[in-house]
Amino acid sequence: MHIRLARRSDAGPIRAIYNAEVVGSTATFDLVPRTPEEQDRWLADHRGPYPAVVAVDDDGLVLGFGSLSAYRDRPSYATTVENSVYVDASHRGSGVGRSLLEELVTLANQHGFHSIIARIGGGNMASIALHEACGFQMVGVEREIGRKFNRWLDVSVLQHML
Repeated sequence: MHIRLARRSDAGPIRAIYNAEVVGSTATFDLVPRTPEEQDRWLADHRGPYPAVVAVDDDGLVLGFGSLSAYRDRPSYATTVENSVYVDASHRGSGVGRSLLEELVTLANQHGFHSIIARIGGGNMASIALHEACGFQMVGVEREIGRKFNRWLDVSVLQHML
């Protein structure tokens, strides 16, 4: 497995991984799967200081992806980014998520950011543990901030100072 910047040709596999989470989990609070056009726009937005990366096997199969995004649009937040990591269900627990997150931390450092925020929905303990293993610390919980699958969901907020 190796990690590289996402390419236009990765749009389909990224979309498949993401949409599986949209319809089957609380990892994202999106309720409607992304269209191919929306995925293309997402990829176009994840360049430069806000990259998207993919983990691929020796055959080029996308195992997971991650990205950095602007944390908020106000200028004073410009030195903080938010990260996202998604791993195909059949490859969880094999180090893919950790490799992606470590690369995102490296890229955030290279782009001169000061901190990374992770917002983890639905009490996803595996994601919380992954982030803590990569140097993130829990800074709070937003209670019942989202609603999906007919239930209220909390969001755990973790931060990594660079």
